[in-house]
Amino acid sequence: MKIVVLVKEVPDTYGDRKLNLETGLADRAASEPVLDEIGGRALEVALSYADKNPGTEVVVVSAGPSSAQATIRKALAMGAARAVQIVDDELAGADLGLTAQALAAAIRKEGFDLVICGNQSTDGSGGVLPAMIAELLDVPQATSLNSVQITDAQVSGERAIDGGTATVSASLPAVISITERLPDARFPNFKGIMAAKKKPYETKSLADLGVDAWDGAAARSIMIAVSEKPPRAAGVKIVDEGDAGVKLAEFLLENRLA
Repeated sequence: MKIVVLVKEVPDTYGDRKLNLETGLADRAASEPVLDEIGGRALEVALSYADKNPGTEVVVVSAGPSSAQATIRKALAMGAARAVQIVDDELAGADLGLTAQALAAAIRKEGFDLVICGNQSTDGSGGVLPAMIAELLDVPQATSLNSVQITDAQVSGERAIDGGTATVSASLPAVISITERLPDARFPNFKGIMAAKKKPYETKSLADLGVDAWDGAAARSIMIAVSEKPPRAAGVKIVDEGDAGVKLAEFLLENRLA
């Protein structure tokens, strides 16, 4: 079986998050770059299956600047066999449509039985990329899974719904996304880190994948304005002088909270 896992370099989840007010893009120099935690969990699902099923190939695919290579190599140190990174200046600030198109083209070129993604990245938090990729690849999707079971013919798992859970399944080939209910990623050991230096690492441009960044067939969006979030102001303090209930009700109505 061949499993493709989507991973991404993001600004440190626990560091400062800032926008470049000139470009409207994330200021990736504001904090330490790291492998996105949810992508690490997706990789752990694939590697756990590969540990129990010899002959399984796990390939990581990513899109980002060339500077992200060191971060993505961590996935190789964890146990992935190969890495494919899409590096192209046209992807700077790409919207979800272009990003999905580029990743789907890379996955299609690579070939796959199963694609595993995180449900949403910690920087963009779009939450729709796995579904978009499944649509472009024309395969079934099972998204936001809290558990995953993989067989030679299908993938299944539980998804949270209002008031309970639902068990869903899809025949392979398929695309799934997982939530933070899945286990944390394993830590690379010294042997894995050394082995990662010799593992295949391909970089591809949009031209290599046959993707036109300005093809009218895919939606493209442009940010026209951006501003810094204003500092948090002090809240309204209500002093009880016998009419606190009335003041509270008036405040809720005035702010359309009731």
